[in-house]
Amino acid sequence: MDIGVPTEIKNHEYRVGMTPGGVKELVRDGHRVMVQSGAGTAIGLLDEHYAAAGAELIMDAAELFARAEMIVKVKEPQAEEYRRLRPGQVLFTYLHLAPDLPQTQGLLKSGCSAIAYETVTDRQGGLPLLAPMSEVAGRMAVQAGAHCLEKAQGGRGVLLGGVPGVAPARVLVLGGGVVGIHAARMALGLGADVIIFDKSLPRLKELDNLYGPGLKTLYSTGDAIEAELPRADLVVGAVLIPGAAAPKLVTRDMLKLLPKGAVLVDVAIDQGGCFETSRATTHQQPTYEVEGIVHYCVANMPGGVARTSTFALTNATLPFIQALANKGWRRALQDDEHLARGLNVHAGKLCYQAVAEAHDLPYTPLEDVLAGD
Repeated sequence: MDIGVPTEIKNHEYRVGMTPGGVKELVRDGHRVMVQSGAGTAIGLLDEHYAAAGAELIMDAAELFARAEMIVKVKEPQAEEYRRLRPGQVLFTYLHLAPDLPQTQGLLKSGCSAIAYETVTDRQGGLPLLAPMSEVAGRMAVQAGAHCLEKAQGGRGVLLGGVPGVAPARVLVLGGGVVGIHAARMALGLGADVIIFDKSLPRLKELDNLYGPGLKTLYSTGDAIEAELPRADLVVGAVLIPGAAAPKLVTRDMLKLLPKGAVLVDVAIDQGGCFETSRATTHQQPTYEVEGIVHYCVANMPGGVARTSTFALTNATLPFIQALANKGWRRALQDDEHLARGLNVHAGKLCYQAVAEAHDLPYTPLEDVLAGD
């Protein structure tokens, strides 16, 4: 199979969809891997590293898209990219389609088969290709939030861990999944006073057993969140409904409960955000204020630590890329029900129900797609 790895073009996105090590594995399997020149340069993965691994270097993105049978990326295709996709071509990347109608329509129009990292599952019911970036984003959320709390950044002027004789910051983490756990761990490690909310009692019990009295756990309801907001310095939004738009847990009216200069970090922004006042930002301009509350809503947060993120992501994606390349997309999905759940769009049809419902578009069951066109 001819596999193309383009340079990411989203604002301040320096990750790359495949490392030279991954290229070498695919070349050994008999595939041709084309890498756009400069795709990994920003994180120290140079063209000569890819060439030494057996990649063909392509200068022009249009040529790469035209020649590749499968495109492997990191972030969702931008408008100029999804216009280059074609029927019969496979796209393997993060998509986050539920809050993004233009991209959804663009992929449907292209006729390609688009497989989303974030909806691939595993035997335990987890999301193995989302988890590495969720781990990074959870830790970064607290790092970014601590910075935003500085007075020069518009924050309250609070040090997350406090000092002897001065209370630490109070951190609320909404969601006890991968993002939430890593955010809570990071905040606890910095000495903050941390409360984590979740609707799963087994998860809350698990967290209580793991972290003991240092981490406070609360069952997530609107009233419980409202009760804690007046004393919160930092709120991390870490909720996820796989493939679907995130629920709005903090409304605009609830912002008035927060102290002025408090910080909201919305890690769910790729799925539309879990704060009513959230809108996607970039690493170039990461924050804005609403009602005196600092919002940090960077949609590609792990891109800020692009080298770490690239290796963490590609460690997880490579076996799936090999399966798609070695077997072809249809056989690979037929053989692996967990990979099959990643298929969101095929030949102009939506085959992920949560996305179809989010946009009120027709839904084609996955089974019908895999049975044949």
